[in-house]
Amino acid sequence: MNSFLTTGHAYDGYMGRYSRPLATLFADSAGVAPGWSALDVGCGPGALTRVLADRLGPERVSAADPSPPFVAECAAALPGVTVRAGRAEDLPFGDAAFDCALAQLVIHFVADPHAFGRELRRVVRPGGVAAACVWDFAGGMQMLRLFWDAALTIDPSAPDEARTLKFGRDGEIAAWLAAAGFTGVTETVLSVSSTYASFDELWNGYLAGIGPAGVYCVGLPDDQRTAVRAELFRRLGSPTGSFTLSALARSASGRNPG
Repeated sequence: MNSFLTTGHAYDGYMGRYSRPLATLFADSAGVAPGWSALDVGCGPGALTRVLADRLGPERVSAADPSPPFVAECAAALPGVTVRAGRAEDLPFGDAAFDCALAQLVIHFVADPHAFGRELRRVVRPGGVAAACVWDFAGGMQMLRLFWDAALTIDPSAPDEARTLKFGRDGEIAAWLAAAGFTGVTETVLSVSSTYASFDELWNGYLAGIGPAGVYCVGLPDDQRTAVRAELFRRLGSPTGSFTLSALARSASGRNPG
């Protein structure tokens, strides 16, 4: 099941509320500067693409995503940006086409990270920058961590993203970039948060079936889903009003030596 064949509206209610503020911090950490040309790999509905277009001008920004609904929404929302359907392992752009290529919340879903690294080296000009960031699944991304801890209480075999996905731990993205041949690799931690008006607003995000947590949640039998909901509510302190969750992302960037 491709859990990202969805609308940008549904995605924004679940993950976009974090990825939008993250995009600004991520672009800052990559050193994106006026006059650069940029590629957003795995653009989704365009959170990072918009930040890049605002900084560089839409004519200097391109984006790619394998999800047709996201490609259509990103293109419609950001006229002037070149948005194409394409996988990270086979980017639909020419050699040395960009001053920077950024991948926000993408690499952990890429089937062949080594091929992705080779593609970044190909499309980024010599001296240009490649950067990626991923949530800290083990403890830094509360919305996911709380859900999986609740799920594991009910179902010890639940596919916790801290166990099933790579690149959320210290040093993993940096090692991937270095293995792809990028030099001067640096790492940083990016922190954002999101406020929910109610527990139902949080829970409805999982019910959209987006990402591993959403797919797992909607696939549960009704009684187990109800039990996970109750356990998550308990772990949050049984909130009766608004509450805020924080999220940490691991980020790394490096330069293409040519």
